[in-house]
Amino acid sequence: MARVEQRLVALGLVLPGPIKLPPGVVLPFQFVRVVGTRALISGHGPQHADGSIAGPLGKLGQDLTVEQGYAAARLTGLSILASLQRTLGDLDRIACWTRVFGMVNSTPGFTRQPSVINGFSDLILELFGPEAGAHSRSAVGMAELPFDIPVEIEGEVEIRT
Repeated sequence: MARVEQRLVALGLVLPGPIKLPPGVVLPFQFVRVVGTRALISGHGPQHADGSIAGPLGKLGQDLTVEQGYAAARLTGLSILASLQRTLGDLDRIACWTRVFGMVNSTPGFTRQPSVINGFSDLILELFGPEAGAHSRSAVGMAELPFDIPVEIEGEVEIRT
């Protein structure tokens, strides 16, 4: 078993299946696009193990606490890892994380977006370690996110060919 997969198992974490979209929704893009030694990751949200969109839904600062947002960002990390695994075949092909852009569905005046997106960053550092897991990052507030998800994250990794 691959190193990252062993860590997932040791932590009791499960990667979700492909996203189950609401009826009538079509997403005409790739969730992961490999270009040379880079894998570009489209925006992902939190998912349950069966691929359905995970709740609670809504805005930070109104419907969700920072702790709930942190948990949503962690689930979003698992969603991204599942897409990477489906595309790359092996998460150990990831040489390093390079860039992460975290978006938080926020009310006006909510300013704790970095604390929310830490749920993602902490997971990646836990699984990949301080060298390969280190990444540049932005964490910003958004007025709305698709399907009322609390967190959407996109990014980029460097891969081994």
